[in-house]
Amino acid sequence: MTRRSTRSASRTRTTGSARRARAVRRGAAVVVAGATALVLAGCGLQPATSFVPAAGPGSIRTIDDLPDGAHITVTSKNFTEQLVLGKIAVLAAKAAGFDVTDETNVPGSVAVRELMTSHDADMTYEYTGTAWLTYMGHTEGIPDKTEQWQAVRKEDAGNGLTWLRPAPMNNTYAFAVRNEAVKELGDVKTLSDITKLPVDQRTFCVESEFNSRADGFKPMLKKYGLELGSSGPNGVPSGNVSILDTGTVYTATDRGKCNFGEVFTTDGRIKSLGLTVLDDDKGFFPAYNVAPVLDSATLREYPQLKGIYDQISPKLTDPVLQELNKQVDVEGREPADVAFDWMVKEGFITKP
Repeated sequence: MTRRSTRSASRTRTTGSARRARAVRRGAAVVVAGATALVLAGCGLQPATSFVPAAGPGSIRTIDDLPDGAHITVTSKNFTEQLVLGKIAVLAAKAAGFDVTDETNVPGSVAVRELMTSHDADMTYEYTGTAWLTYMGHTEGIPDKTEQWQAVRKEDAGNGLTWLRPAPMNNTYAFAVRNEAVKELGDVKTLSDITKLPVDQRTFCVESEFNSRADGFKPMLKKYGLELGSSGPNGVPSGNVSILDTGTVYTATDRGKCNFGEVFTTDGRIKSLGLTVLDDDKGFFPAYNVAPVLDSATLREYPQLKGIYDQISPKLTDPVLQELNKQVDVEGREPADVAFDWMVKEGFITKP
């Protein structure tokens, strides 16, 4: 868990000269990001580029009174969902008439956070739970989605960052079961339903990190009245648990190696493999809703940004992100193209 940055984040309204100075620093960041992209390409991975398709106006229209040279920098992390969200953010700002520096595909959460707290980037999509637990150093998350967002928004205001309204999508931990086994397991729908099953049917596939986390597997079982390592009526014997690499948990669950596999709720493989996510009915897992986070000074300078991103957030649901992530991870499409097609479908932008 990353310790909270002690950097002071207070800042006055950015002047034109300050923006030019920031542009110089961003240039160095772009060089580093480019070098990283080359390394990723050498490893056989497909890096995201700064390309996004040209778009025409939709419900997002060019801002009439936007000054010439109005500029923002958009950043994102370098995993699939973040790449898609980052391209959505870039396309939205471009459609509104901004000159956009695309600094998506930055390796790691800490690097993106540094870009935001140092005010070298103006906008990102971030997860409430990540900010609360990783950046702000709290030991426990807040399961209630609204309360978690409000707590993060209040604390980050002191860092010169503003959290806009969160999206419905909540990329948190969950357990899933293959669709065809739902009926076989007593029409299981919630984590509490697992406690009603015979001990030999309480079989789990989990990744090693989740198995050892202080907010992971064992505490989750305890929350639901189950004891790891016990063969009693409320037990989950150690032999019922398979510790697997992250990428194999989904396929192992789909193939019946276990009845219940640890997943992330917006992962595209949930849909492609036909898995059903169980409801965390006792609210164990922290909320990880995504929200647009903007540099507060930038938002004061361009308050129209709030209206732009606020209209997108309600459309970002778990099923939507599962589908968009699937198009990248399973179908091999480019994140920019996936983001563009979705925004056209939703009417935010149009094809030129």
